[in-house]
Amino acid sequence: MSEQHSFPWPEASSTGVGSYPDTDPDEAARTILGEFPDLPHLVELPNRGAGADMIGRTAALLVEFPVEVQPTAWRAVQRPGRDLARASSFLRYDLDALEKHANAYEGPLKIQVAGPWTLAAGIELRSGEKLLSDAGAVADLCESLAEGVRAHIHGIRGRVPLARVLVQVDEPSLPAALLGAIPTASGYGRVRAVDRVTCEERLRALFGAIEDAGAFPMAHCCASDVPVDLLRRSGARALSLDATTLPRAREEDVGVAVDDGVGLLLGAVASTGMPLSDPATTVDPVRELWNRLGFRPEELSRTVVTTPTCGLAGAAPEHARAAMRACRDSARVLREEPRR
Repeated sequence: MSEQHSFPWPEASSTGVGSYPDTDPDEAARTILGEFPDLPHLVELPNRGAGADMIGRTAALLVEFPVEVQPTAWRAVQRPGRDLARASSFLRYDLDALEKHANAYEGPLKIQVAGPWTLAAGIELRSGEKLLSDAGAVADLCESLAEGVRAHIHGIRGRVPLARVLVQVDEPSLPAALLGAIPTASGYGRVRAVDRVTCEERLRALFGAIEDAGAFPMAHCCASDVPVDLLRRSGARALSLDATTLPRAREEDVGVAVDDGVGLLLGAVASTGMPLSDPATTVDPVRELWNRLGFRPEELSRTVVTTPTCGLAGAAPEHARAAMRACRDSARVLREEPRR
């Protein structure tokens, strides 16, 4: 790292990826703000059902791009209906809870939206085929998303006026879209691979819209084949990755990103199932990665935010709370013991 870069979060920060195993927005908002006081996030509660899921939640932000629930997926339609109204209501409940508990909060605040390629892979055309298969529909979706996200940022700022907004663009389907691995509607074929130049252009436009709205653009993908270099070139100023599955082949790209001033949110704490280790052991993958990259140990806890490996919606409530505490404890270890 050639210089000391500035990030919107304080040293030794921790946060969540987004989702949480609850259905009560008020209780969830209070919990997240209490567990992640340095970098809270707008909580997502997908266990409430359709409309609270990743695709439906972001669909509620789209401008003049209505969708509805079908047995196979969300589908583009001519006019908005009750499914979109339900998604909008869920989001409004979450925003009301955030405003209630964080109105006077001053500091970084993270919100999450599904990215354009994940939306395009998760929404169907009216014909039933994946929207990803239609370049014109993808272009319309990207424009609608950028406009909706800008409005969302302004809405967040009105509710939590002292916060510095960070926008995490979730792209779990991006690697499969780039590889041509998204199944067609029949399930017997695959949608043609997305052109990398087009992919980068669309993402750059979204990240640019986020910055133009005064927010900090980030990208999240916990797949092992995450296209780190593409996301960096597209303008993501921080990357949220799963440190426990990141292959050595991607480490050079991570090093280039850090040297370019990109922050890291690294998943080290198991999001589901596994018993949690002591913090010193939990952060070993993070410390080992940092040491292999050759950066100064004292920069580790400034550049890296500790997170669960993925969202917590599938975790037992007891595990979710323990995972959040483990993230905070692990962040302190990175500051106090950056070397293994």
